[in-house]
Amino acid sequence: MRYLLIAAGLILAGALAFTAFAVSAPPAPDRAAAAPTPETLQARLKRLPGDYRGWAQLAMEYVDKARVTGDPSYYPKAEGALATAARLAPADDAVLTGQAALAAGRHEFASAVRLARRAIEANPYGAAAYGVLADAHTQLGDLAAAAEAVDRMMALRPGVAAYARASYAAELHGDQAGARRYMGYAAGDAYAPADLAYARFYLGELALRSGDRGTAATWYARSLQAYPGFTPALAGQARVAALSGRLDEALGLYDQVVARLPLPQYLMEQGEVRLKAGKPADWTLLEAQQRLFEAAGVRDDLTFAEFQSDHGSAPAAVRHARAEYTRNPNLVAADALAWALFKDGRAREALPYAKKATSTGWRNPLIRYHRAAIEHALGLGPAPEPGFDPSLPALARLS
Repeated sequence: MRYLLIAAGLILAGALAFTAFAVSAPPAPDRAAAAPTPETLQARLKRLPGDYRGWAQLAMEYVDKARVTGDPSYYPKAEGALATAARLAPADDAVLTGQAALAAGRHEFASAVRLARRAIEANPYGAAAYGVLADAHTQLGDLAAAAEAVDRMMALRPGVAAYARASYAAELHGDQAGARRYMGYAAGDAYAPADLAYARFYLGELALRSGDRGTAATWYARSLQAYPGFTPALAGQARVAALSGRLDEALGLYDQVVARLPLPQYLMEQGEVRLKAGKPADWTLLEAQQRLFEAAGVRDDLTFAEFQSDHGSAPAAVRHARAEYTRNPNLVAADALAWALFKDGRAREALPYAKKATSTGWRNPLIRYHRAAIEHALGLGPAPEPGFDPSLPALARLS
């Protein structure tokens, strides 16, 4: 569920910045310093049911809750709040931005583009709409349009959200130094603990992807210092432990991660580490999560294409990957389709998708390995050197 990891907090392994509704367990309250409880948004809406921007804000909180908890049942709640907001003010930019964010959360990226553009027409100075637009274009594989939206967002509101998107855009084009620079700007600009935790976490991700586990571990620890309940940083620590061969430590950390946030990506990583440790993997919860997301209107063929390619049925992987690529022809979907076709014995059909996945210079070791394996099978190159642990493909996708 790569988009939930990034897009709602960043959605594709890096495109959106976390806000106050970070993926985390809430910090313990400081009862000694407790202030009078302010009016909740729900209470305000009972008192002022015509507050359409309040309804839009409530919907955005539900979208964030879906990300925070991994519970997709919040999406229908967001849909209901937005339906009320749209009845009251269908052309308001905040309402349209909320609708765009919900569409993106459900992986309906073409609809997200349409709605974000309508929000921008209503208010050309709404930076949030440009953020959703950038994310949706990235998922649709239109990196030029995504970069244009990021540039506009940077001009309107430079800050954590804009810098994080600029960092991911640089990373997708192989500019690792630029990706680190922009994420450094995000860390320097952050003041909310969740934002600071996110920026430090992603600096750790960038270090891990360059093979520097020590620096990655330092950034993950600093992320947790900023916000101790920040689950992605805990998952980062689990990855470092697993890739360093400390499997028992990694499994202990993954137990904590999936107890807090049972996203498919984390469940896949945990299962693969269990297999490497000589223990059986239980994919029951992963399959249950797939059913929950489908019931809430979230389509995530990408995750299950990757899962089936590595742990299940190659024909099923092809079906999932083709469905994902048809809707969202981005680099990751192209790689998923290439690898699924290759595992199904169709290397020649896979090659054009492998070439697309590597077309921007993105320095992703797994994607490069997939292309090299496909070319080798066709007699077009030498046998590839993985550069990662082949028994941990879910971790390799992120490192």
